[in-house]
Amino acid sequence: MKFSKIAALLAMSSLFTLSMAGEIKPFDQQEFDKLTAEGKPVVLDISAPWCPTCKQQKPIVDSLMMQPAYKDVTLMTIDFDSQKPTLRKFKVTSQSTLVAYKGALEVARSVGDTTSAGLESLFKKTVN
Repeated sequence: MKFSKIAALLAMSSLFTLSMAGEIKPFDQQEFDKLTAEGKPVVLDISAPWCPTCKQQKPIVDSLMMQPAYKDVTLMTIDFDSQKPTLRKFKVTSQSTLVAYKGALEVARSVGDTTSAGLESLFKKTVN
């Protein structure tokens, strides 16, 4: 009986956590345009699977996206190797780049930052 109660509590807490998390999805131009036109916060995450800096950023970014303060942020991932036209559109020349938007306005850009404080500062600019 105790096990089933614990399992139920864990399941409910997982659902609550998911409802407090921002959304992470692959970049889609139409979705980006819609979100920014509505004034929503969006962070573009440009990375490459072979990039060691990107690998250091990922757990920090994932953790930020789980925080209630950033539940309205949409993180859109862009592959550095296969989405070159998108990179040109956003004037991105390096992997491990994060570009933050508050609505249609770019409010922050970071290249190669692997500090929690630095990355959180970028996220804060999208919601404040």
